[in-house]
Amino acid sequence: MVSADRCALAGQRILVVEDEYLIATDLAQTLEELGAVVVGPAATFGQALTLVAARDRLDGAVLDLNLRGENAFPVADALLARGVPFVFVTGYDGLVVPATHAQAPRCEKPADAAVIVRTLSGRINRHGT
Repeated sequence: MVSADRCALAGQRILVVEDEYLIATDLAQTLEELGAVVVGPAATFGQALTLVAARDRLDGAVLDLNLRGENAFPVADALLARGVPFVFVTGYDGLVVPATHAQAPRCEKPADAAVIVRTLSGRINRHGT
């Protein structure tokens, strides 16, 4: 991984919302290797909302749009209300994303963990300035 990603994510609390176990664990491991504190992973939007509500601080999030047949927009809404930057990871095109979340970056599946990390790092950096 790029050292800039390590700097951007070191100590950051990152919520991972992904219902595919292997993708979730791979992404969580990558984030942890870069010094991030992983919150989750959550496999359902209910689990994700519980994690969002239970944390005083979240610095970023990675959201799969389709969680076991339900969309993750309620989680995106909760993150937006708290000012937490996030990226979507999905196999769907951008047309399914509502206007309220149109500015959130979207990484298309199958997405490489390095691409997700780079996109999230950039989002956190822009949010912090």
